[in-house]
Amino acid sequence: MARKGERSDHHEAFWDVAEPFLGRGELVEGTMMGHQCLRSAAGGFVATVERESGALVVKLPTQRVDALIESGDGQPFAPAGKVFREWVAVPSFDEGQWSKLLHESLTFVNGEG
Repeated sequence: MARKGERSDHHEAFWDVAEPFLGRGELVEGTMMGHQCLRSAAGGFVATVERESGALVVKLPTQRVDALIESGDGQPFAPAGKVFREWVAVPSFDEGQWSKLLHESLTFVNGEG
């Protein structure tokens, strides 16, 4: 389900993919740079969805970000032109991939990976 004030395409898919993580208490809703986002229960930023493009934006180790960009599955996340090295935008929706990336991000943010 799309959150208030957001488009319903990839935004709705983002929240649908996040629902099991939210239900288990692993992730909580928060805000980041004025966007609704997901944080780990411990407080670290995990993911958001870009308002304009609907791309999944996740925090991952730099090497994983580079691999996703190199494979064509991801794009650099560069709000206002500043590249965030540990963040990648994944524009194509694939429920399995997005769920896997949320799990990878949660593991990374929690220092378990």
